[in-house]
Amino acid sequence: MKASDLKGKTADELGTTLLDLRKEKFNLRFQKASGQLDNTARARQVRRDIARIKTLLRITQQSAS
Repeated sequence: MKASDLKGKTADELGTTLLDLRKEKFNLRFQKASGQLDNTARARQVRRDIARIKTLLRITQQSAS
């Protein structure tokens, strides 16, 4: 997911996407622990996407204040 894709979304949409990514990260952790994780790079992608969304949410909160 690119930052340019996320910039067009509202704070509510970003929050929903963040929640989905956190659930996916949780599931990936369990797959890794049980040895069923096939795409190990996906965990890194999800972690970085979460950081991107959190950064955008923080920026929008600062600009609104």
